[in-house]
Amino acid sequence: MKLNVISAYETSAQAFFEQLEAWHVDMVVDIRLHNTNQLSGFTKLHDIEYFTHRILNANYAHDVEFSPAATTLAKYLDHKMTWEEYFAEYAQEMKERNAIAEFIERYGAYDSVAIIGTATKKRRSHAEVLHKLVQDAIAQKEQP
Repeated sequence: MKLNVISAYETSAQAFFEQLEAWHVDMVVDIRLHNTNQLSGFTKLHDIEYFTHRILNANYAHDVEFSPAATTLAKYLDHKMTWEEYFAEYAQEMKERNAIAEFIERYGAYDSVAIIGTATKKRRSHAEVLHKLVQDAIAQKEQP
């Protein structure tokens, strides 16, 4: 499985879908906790699902099992924790949920998976952490 991360924010629909096409994505996994408000623009839940199928002929899943706890996210967004602290807390949440193995189980059969996150020019996204955790787990399995 090839795994990539893309942000739903600060991008145009054209750039967003062209990048997904370049990656030959056959599964888009949206791990945003909140993707139903107007700020989501073209990546609003039902819109992104439609566009993913229509433009990419790919599958789409909104899977909040891989989202941070609302309290964790709020602390990071309110600048009450650093990126490093957020990374560690989110990684611990994923470990407690056995989420990395679950991600690989659910999406490992796809050739190219894109994880939708929420990075902006001013903040990073938990999608980056999930990407790293999944890549590390896959690499560990491949070691003799």
